[in-house]
Amino acid sequence: MLSLLVFLPLAGTALVAVLPRRWEGRARWIALGASLGCLGIALALFAAYDRGGPQFQFVDRHVWLSSDVAPFSVQYALGVDGLSLPLLVLTAFLTVVAVLISWEIGPRPKEYFAWLLVLESSLLGVFSSLDLVLFFLFFELELLPMYFLISIWGTGRRIYSAWKYVFFTFFGSAFMLVGILALGLEAGTFDIRALQEMGPIRQAVLPAPAIFAFLIIGFGIKLPVVPLHTWLPDAHTDAPTAVSVMLAGVLLKMGGYGILRLCISLLPEVARDASLWLGAFAGATILYGALATLMQRDLKRLIAYSSVSHMGYVLLGASALGTVGLVGASMQMFTHGLITGLLFVMVGLVYERTHTRDIGELGGLAARLPYLTVVMVFAGLASLGLPSLAGFVSEATVFLGTFPRHQALAVMGVLGVLLAAAYILWMVQRVFWGEAAPRWQSLQEKVAWWERVPTLALMTVILLVGVYPSPLMDLFEGGIIPIVERLT
Repeated sequence: MLSLLVFLPLAGTALVAVLPRRWEGRARWIALGASLGCLGIALALFAAYDRGGPQFQFVDRHVWLSSDVAPFSVQYALGVDGLSLPLLVLTAFLTVVAVLISWEIGPRPKEYFAWLLVLESSLLGVFSSLDLVLFFLFFELELLPMYFLISIWGTGRRIYSAWKYVFFTFFGSAFMLVGILALGLEAGTFDIRALQEMGPIRQAVLPAPAIFAFLIIGFGIKLPVVPLHTWLPDAHTDAPTAVSVMLAGVLLKMGGYGILRLCISLLPEVARDASLWLGAFAGATILYGALATLMQRDLKRLIAYSSVSHMGYVLLGASALGTVGLVGASMQMFTHGLITGLLFVMVGLVYERTHTRDIGELGGLAARLPYLTVVMVFAGLASLGLPSLAGFVSEATVFLGTFPRHQALAVMGVLGVLLAAAYILWMVQRVFWGEAAPRWQSLQEKVAWWERVPTLALMTVILLVGVYPSPLMDLFEGGIIPIVERLT
């Protein structure tokens, strides 16, 4: 089932590729069918996962390169645990959202939906790989669809933003590859399960702190961590709406997932020594991202900088190196994907009706766009951490886990929440209330079904996770406990 989940989008891509040009409008239905199939499989895995069973389940393993041929072995190995399974569900869910909000994509829909499905397959592969070489291949595969999706269907300086994204990611991947090779050559295997069972690395090609640093640079760019974040606002601003949803909702989580799965789990002794440094970078990311958000006039750029700030909570929870903090970091990845995905959807819907993202030009839209106003207010309140919504659960867990170890850094995180309330409420007031300009008097809302369905689905999940987070937190805890055991 796991291999079917990973490669079903590629099968959809093949079907889209053979469509005659006169039938290219059917590509959206193929993409929707493939993405719904992936969501169904992911939910089935979520329901069938044995929370009291072994750590990695649904394992599909085949030898790729044996140790008889080379001094190391490489495998095609897929499997999920409590840490990766929710991220698989998140990826499948947000891909369905991305397909729906792209329903009326203009030029070249056939190529657009094909690249979107390739992107989904690469992301699913990252979160289910149990071999470091396979992990790296899937990690790099997403560069290709992201480049074309931004450079062809983006706006503004789309070519510049696409190349900037590729350059930063490729630069980080070079460091990550060095760290992965050093780990694999030391152990004679790239199997993540085998590497977890090893003792401290002492005689590798590189010293353990250097390996840790190389991996942190690679994953820190993807997270992103200040000052390695500068690619993100440009990529978000110029990407099409669906790509911004996938970028903020899933691609950033590759960085947080890599830090938890590789840096902390495989190099626990170095992680303990680097705990304060990780927390310091997290605090700087939270506050810098929040302050930069307050200065934005472009609505999409505002949400992009807020993502930088909120992803800092993932690193803050990880720096605590305890069960509560690591569960909070994992929850923050999941809830941020939902909330920021909804925010970018709403920015896209507002832009389609007003053809501007300049906050100074907007105002008084609530009377003309009542449905969009309600959804945007809901998403904003979730983003600033209103109790009973998903954002509060993850951020509160991060603070509870961080405070016993890094009190000052936890306070910095709380200041970030206060700043989040400031920029969210300021944005909502400026865009939707106040006196409407004459140009908006004839504005029509007309919400189509492919816009209403994904927004209602995202709101429902955000509310459910906020009211009853226990099933998700218990699952994350099952994946985090083996990491904490290695730390202790």
